[in-house]
Amino acid sequence: MELVRATEAAAIRAVPFIGRGDKNAADGAAVDAMRKFLGTVGFDGLVVIGEGEKDDAPMLFNGEHVGTGHGPACDIAVDPIDGTSLTAAGRQNALSMIAVADRGSMYDPSAVFYMDKIVTGPEGHGVVDLRQPIGENIRALAKAMKKDIADIVVAVLDRPRHAELIDEIRAAGAGTRLLLDGDVAGGINAARYDARIDMCVGRGGTPEGIITACALKGLGGFIQAKLAPRDDDERQKAIDAGHDLDRILEIDDLVTSDNTYFVATGVTDGQLVGGVRKKGPIIRTESIVLRGRSGTIRRVVADHLAEKWL
Repeated sequence: MELVRATEAAAIRAVPFIGRGDKNAADGAAVDAMRKFLGTVGFDGLVVIGEGEKDDAPMLFNGEHVGTGHGPACDIAVDPIDGTSLTAAGRQNALSMIAVADRGSMYDPSAVFYMDKIVTGPEGHGVVDLRQPIGENIRALAKAMKKDIADIVVAVLDRPRHAELIDEIRAAGAGTRLLLDGDVAGGINAARYDARIDMCVGRGGTPEGIITACALKGLGGFIQAKLAPRDDDERQKAIDAGHDLDRILEIDDLVTSDNTYFVATGVTDGQLVGGVRKKGPIIRTESIVLRGRSGTIRRVVADHLAEKWL
């Protein structure tokens, strides 16, 4: 619940910036609120994956210590707003999120900001593989799920780099769900048994991949990833850091511990959670909490007195 308070605060503080066209202002307000509330949590948290470095947005920086300093030593991955562009435009599916795991258990991408990913529910284990053509993966997953290929829905970030991938998905007979931003929610929805999405694929942020892996620990989901350096300089940094750029990373490579927590609060409405709503004197938030060790999903709906947030 302490973690939920931090994502709730970040989401609430981002609300005045929804649809205002300034993603950095929204991110800055969310970061300040999240940092303040994380400072009250009874743990020794180390931010190993902060958000914002790649676009000079405000951030909780890598190496920052949060929490009271007492209690369990933890790795923290934060994204005060996953979907800053969505927030600025007033679109759906913006989230505030935190992932927590035992200290030293989260993968260090060494400043490689993007990775190729494939995410499914439990049915994908031993069935799909990032090295296979997307058509083969779709057919294999459809068979494992006992679904017609025409009923398979694949989520992909709507980016020019994915034009060929989208064509291949459709050529295989599956449908697409194009994401404007924020592939963490897409990955989680791919792993949920009651969601419409069956698979999430494509190139997206490395921080988002590790956060997604933490969430999938509580869902029994499947993820594979491969680092995708943007240029020769980033490639050399990865090699110097000892990364094998041909390696396929499995879920236990991305997060070695099963003692994981993933918390997200909706900023704007989405399939995963509803967005922040003002109801008279009340501000209502909706959050989801996934715990890896117990395999539990909890939904938290909270009403906050608006006067406390003035």
